[in-house]
This record gives sequence, structure tokens and C-alpha cells, in this order.
Amino acid sequence: MNFSWDDSQVELKNKVVKFAQEHLNKSYLDQDKNCAFSREDWQKCADFGIQNLSIPNAYGGTLDDVGVLGVTFAMEGLGYGCNDNGLPFSINAQMWTVQLPIAHFGNEDQRNKYLPALASGKWIGCHALTETNAGSDVFNMETVAEKVDGGYIINGHKRLITLAPVADIALVFAMTNPKLGKWGMSAFIVERGTKGFSTSSNMEKMGMRTVPIGELHFKDCFIPEENRLGKEGAGWSITNHSLEYDRCSILASQLGAMERQLEETIDFVKNRKQFGQSIGKFQSVSNRIADMKLRLETSRLILYKVAWLKSQGKSAMMEAALLKLQLSESFLSSSIDTIRNYGGNGYMSQNEIERNLRDAVGGVIYAGTSDIQRNIIAELMGL
Repeated sequence: MNFSWDDSQVELKNKVVKFAQEHLNKSYLDQDKNCAFSREDWQKCADFGIQNLSIPNAYGGTLDDVGVLGVTFAMEGLGYGCNDNGLPFSINAQMWTVQLPIAHFGNEDQRNKYLPALASGKWIGCHALTETNAGSDVFNMETVAEKVDGGYIINGHKRLITLAPVADIALVFAMTNPKLGKWGMSAFIVERGTKGFSTSSNMEKMGMRTVPIGELHFKDCFIPEENRLGKEGAGWSITNHSLEYDRCSILASQLGAMERQLEETIDFVKNRKQFGQSIGKFQSVSNRIADMKLRLETSRLILYKVAWLKSQGKSAMMEAALLKLQLSESFLSSSIDTIRNYGGNGYMSQNEIERNLRDAVGGVIYAGTSDIQRNIIAELMGL
């Protein structure tokens, strides 16, 4: 495994960090307070070329030039430079669970129609898998797509869907043959404005408040066969394929946030004085800093390994599960340690320290809970 970066990859990451610091950190605190999504910042990222990173060159993207490792490094830079954890999360969600599946499983018409619009910021896309009774138990899906002349009729609903309230298209998973279990699941591209398709308003939540999350509803919604993504019954393969990339890049941005968090905490404990010396001299404080550094570097190694495996076209099911578990739990633990090191200052919202903790909590739930990751790891070890 080679985790070294060439000059072009380092240059891209540095450009992303500079772009984020200069253009994405102006109004995120008000957005967090009001649960507001910034379409303006989304468009700035598209204009810079962020959304393009997961799209093959043939469809106007830069994936073939940058490579999976390079994209991972760039998204780490976005998380480091952007103080709003929600924006990198939502962009990654579209890049890897909507754009990548269309690029990989779509036909030429679908690629040419949707990929340029998504990359340019003109359209926003969401990945619709979760339901009320099908969260961790995804195979208990109740949304169905009945085959009819010329297409399918979809009935059902999806919940806790990232970007749902603002999405122009939704990649929707529904059962076309429930008797086949996971092999009876199919994927469909549903456009906003389609008769029988509606979305909820944004749902207020604890953290990641700048990311709109909501529900999708389908009532006798006709979808033409040309909007099915991949073959009938390929839905599980499609979502499983994208999840490894999704966890890799979403968590890359989270790794960048952890690095920024550690640097800011070190600076604070060096300058905060108590009992005539900096609090960083106290063993209880310095030990927490050491733990934060260990979590950061351990997470970094697993992240880069997953990215390297995907760059080689290899499966990373075990490694992706280890990464999701390690990095999400690490960000949560380090966010708590940060608040302890800041003391009362860390508890006050005006100082922004507690926001990372609120954002980190979601990480142990979305894209597969920590409990599910442990189950996956155990099963892959033969238990």
C-alpha cells in the first residue's frame, strides 16, 4: 500500500482548504442556529469543482485524473477548511450515493442527463433507502414498485433522507419482487414534480443542522422504465457498491474536521493559564490531547487503506466497516475530550466548541450504526 501523495494531489488538497476557508465560513453559525441549508455555498462548491470529483472525465468530471485516493485527500481538505461539518457531509452524500451509482450503473442517456446537472450544482440529488421499519433492517423495506406497461408504479415512503427537502432528483430503492429478499430490490431515478411524488419540509435535529433531512412520499407514482437504474433486482448491489465509497469520503471530511479540532484545542490549552501555568501542562489535559492524536492517526491509516483498496478496484467491506466504526466513534470521543479541555468555555454555544459534539453524535448512526458495523465485522470474521 502506498499512501504517499504526488504534487498534484497535495496541490488540490491545499486549494480545497484555501477555498473552504475563504468562501464557506461566513454564515454557517446562523445557518446552524436556524437549521438552514445554503444553496449559495453548495453552488460555490460546484463552481469550484467539488461535485465534479466523483464523476468520470467522459461526463465532464475529474475522477479519472484525480483518482479515488486524490478525491479522498481533497475531501479531507474540505472538512479541514470548512467549519460547517454539514456542508461537506451533504456534498459527499450526493457525490457517492447518487452520482457514483448513476456513473457506474446508469446507461448513456441517464449519465448524460443527470451527471452534468448534478456536478454543476443545477440539481441536487438524494439517496432514498431508509424507511420507518427498514433502517438497520433494510430488507424489511415496504416501498414497492409494481411492474406495469411502460414502467412501474411506486407506493411507499422514505424517512431520514439526507437532502430530501431540497432534492431535484431522488435515487429511490423499492421492492420489485419481495419474495427474492435483497435480490428483489430495484433502484429508480425519480424527478421532483413527478405526479404522486412529494417531499416533506426540513426536520430539525440535534446536530448537522445545516443538512436538510426529510421524508419522501410515493402514492401511485408512475416511473417510466427508462428511469430504472441498472437491471431489475440490482438495487442491493447498487447501494452496497456506493456505501464503501460513501463511508470513505464522508469520513475523510470528518477526519479533516478532527484535525482542525485537535489543532485548535492544542492552541487553547497552551494559552489558557490556571495556577500560574498553561493548562496543557496538567497531565489530565495533556493525556486527553494524546488520546485525540491517537484517534486521529489511527483513523487516518484506516481511511487511507480503504481509499487505496478502492483505487485498486478491490473490495473493502471489512475495512470500510472498521473505518466507519473507528472514525465516527473517535470523533465523538474527541469532541467530548475537547469540551473537557475547554471547560466552561467549551460548553457555551457562542464559542462553537459544543457544535462538533452535536455533529459527531450523528456519525455513530448514519450510513450504518456502530452496532451494525460491529455485526458486519464479526460476520466477516466467521462469527
